Amino acid sequence: MSDTPFRPFETTLPLDEALVELRSATHGADDGEIFVERRRSESLVFDDGRLKSANYDASEGFGLRAVRGEVAGYAHSTEVSMAALKRAGDTARLAVGDGGGTLAEPPTPTNRRLYTDADPIGGTAFSVKIDTLREIDAFARGLDSRVVQVSAALSASVQEVEILRPDGVHVRDVRPMVRLNVSVIVEENGRRETGTAGGGGRLGLDGLIAPADWQAKTREALRIALVNLGAEPAPAGVMEVVLGPGWPGILLHEAIGHGLEGDFNRKGSSAFAGLMGQRIAAPGVTVLDDGTIPDRRGSITVDDEGTPSGKTTLIEDGILVGFMQDRQNARLMNTAPTGNGRRQSFAHKPMPRMTNTYMLGGDADPSDIVASMKDGIWAVGFGGGQVDITNGKFVFSCTEAYRVKNGKIGAPVKGATLIGDGATALNRIRALGNDMALDPGLGNCGKDGQWVPVGVGQPTVMIDGLTVGGAAT
Repeated sequence: MSDTPFRPFETTLPLDEALVELRSATHGADDGEIFVERRRSESLVFDDGRLKSANYDASEGFGLRAVRGEVAGYAHSTEVSMAALKRAGDTARLAVGDGGGTLAEPPTPTNRRLYTDADPIGGTAFSVKIDTLREIDAFARGLDSRVVQVSAALSASVQEVEILRPDGVHVRDVRPMVRLNVSVIVEENGRRETGTAGGGGRLGLDGLIAPADWQAKTREALRIALVNLGAEPAPAGVMEVVLGPGWPGILLHEAIGHGLEGDFNRKGSSAFAGLMGQRIAAPGVTVLDDGTIPDRRGSITVDDEGTPSGKTTLIEDGILVGFMQDRQNARLMNTAPTGNGRRQSFAHKPMPRMTNTYMLGGDADPSDIVASMKDGIWAVGFGGGQVDITNGKFVFSCTEAYRVKNGKIGAPVKGATLIGDGATALNRIRALGNDMALDPGLGNCGKDGQWVPVGVGQPTVMIDGLTVGGAAT
């Protein structure tokens, strides 16, 4: 955190003048802030033996918000100046009217730092990035003669934000992000299959361009492709499903997590609305949202309203005990904000969003869980999916899955989709492995047209009955 005078990005927004405008815009309001952002990003894609694209982007701007009750006035601009700030203040104030509200208490400050503030883009020479991608391509092709195409993508970004509140509190956060993805296509007897692996987090690029890291990702992408090369058509029907640890937690995130965000529950549109304190999951199921894990993709030192991120228990031993809250919804629901007020950029208003959402592990041996299956699917990897937040109904595709009969792992299956709803799936959990893991740093979450980076995680989980879509046996 910074205690330097509020002069974001050395522009013409001195603290005293900006504070006067903000206080004018939020006079009689419940809350509000100025959110200033500068972002730089770089992405490189090496595909089919050549550099396919190299992009660099830089942007900056601010948003000014005034909140009264359920109404929020918001104005933003790419021009960071006092003139633009005055115009934004006049616009945002229209939503507040004559006011009458009482300004909410400011967030509690923190000196905690969860990640480096070093620039991941400038920390590594451009030529080194290109050479690394070229080496990945050559390494993948050298692993197996069936490799016919390799795609490697390296990205880095840094987001600098400063938040000024009407009470004079101002905070600063510098948020790096890096990611490496490797995709491999293999071919045998006229059949082609793809495998993808990757990850990253709020780190520098040093770890991702180290051979030990990218070689492991490349081997994993090839392994998945080769597994799918021998896959059989997936069965269809209602059957037992065991989800692997780590990234399969994306199903938890989508089918359950969104329904535990404060705004959906305040408006009564969540499948979990009105169920606080009641059992919504099988005994032993505990789910948390935790933005405080160092260096993770979904972590934030402070949220986009200036509230320090938190570790929030959502479900404890199957009982609904908490929601994720921004400041506005927390105030309207008479509870405390949890550090989940997030926005895609300065052009967007904050709202309750997940950070790193995961299910705690149990005490079962994962191999025993799989061995206990009579007839089902063991789903290790997931691709895309669709979810209806109002009822939790989901459809997810599996990128790596196996048929299991009488405890014996059979052939991999291709084209499997999992169909169900979050509330029912939670109550059908029959076993939790002792292997809880977080994903490698892959997730992006969409809500109301906004995207933010997130993390997911879970142990091996057995669900006693989901609909599996595939080719009928």
